[in-house]
Amino acid sequence: MSVRLDTQKPELYQTLLDNYDTWMFDCDGVLWHGDRLIDGAVEVLNILRSQKKHVLFVTNNATKSRPNYKKKFDGLGIEAHVDEIFGSAYAAAVYLSSVLKFPKDKKVYVIGMSGLEEELRSEGISFIGGTDPADNTLSPPGEIPPDPTVGAVLVGLDTSINYTKLSRAFRYVHSNPECAFLATNEDSTYPSDKGLLPGAGAVLAPLVTALGPDRPVTAIGKPSSLMLDAIKAKHNFDPERTIMVGDRLNTDIQFGKSGGLATLLVLTGITSEENITGPNPSTIVPDYVTATIGDLRSVKAN
Repeated sequence: MSVRLDTQKPELYQTLLDNYDTWMFDCDGVLWHGDRLIDGAVEVLNILRSQKKHVLFVTNNATKSRPNYKKKFDGLGIEAHVDEIFGSAYAAAVYLSSVLKFPKDKKVYVIGMSGLEEELRSEGISFIGGTDPADNTLSPPGEIPPDPTVGAVLVGLDTSINYTKLSRAFRYVHSNPECAFLATNEDSTYPSDKGLLPGAGAVLAPLVTALGPDRPVTAIGKPSSLMLDAIKAKHNFDPERTIMVGDRLNTDIQFGKSGGLATLLVLTGITSEENITGPNPSTIVPDYVTATIGDLRSVKAN
């Protein structure tokens, strides 16, 4: 059963600060909605840093590179350093370069946006597709011959998704058993300042359906352990003294639980009260629940 935190009992929040040295935060739905900060987010992060806590940002959003994410943090007045930011685009690029040892004579076909391309480029991975104008068309696709130089297809959120991109990705994977089929993440939706919108998982779904169970996808982002491996490669932390803060049960909270981390659910994003206490509650149970990240300011008041 989850521990329900209450600002009327600030000692509960102080216990969290005492028990955990490393704080991992999801971003969308936890710290902000689109370009709107969630009330109290900056103050809470400043409190954590003032108490010498190790702060990391772990997001499945693959539309931005780490340097561009840094610009967003700066614009919102949040202290963040590039090496503290772990996006699924960066994790996917590291997976290709460090785990798959992606050959220099191969290239990746990308369904995704410029942030994903930037992270691939930073890891020395050649790619095609993505923002290439030739693929950003509503015209029916022409002939798509097999291309043995395409060693992987990588799918992320793409707000310009079309049938040509899906067709090319399908053909490359279907025609070549050696072609890796990867996704930055499988989030079905994501919270934005325009409301809830389809996520990378929705972009990926047609390919999963078309390729069938014989060609399963490898997803890099939360809740996959591959994301935690990418963080461990760059930062030392004790899982028993680390807490993952998120708004989504099947990604953020499952990611934390699978990695042996404590978990704190906030109710400012995807997950609602009904999802955890309603007639059909989720089987994924966070260690702690609070209404919003801003509630941790009660520590300062105390």
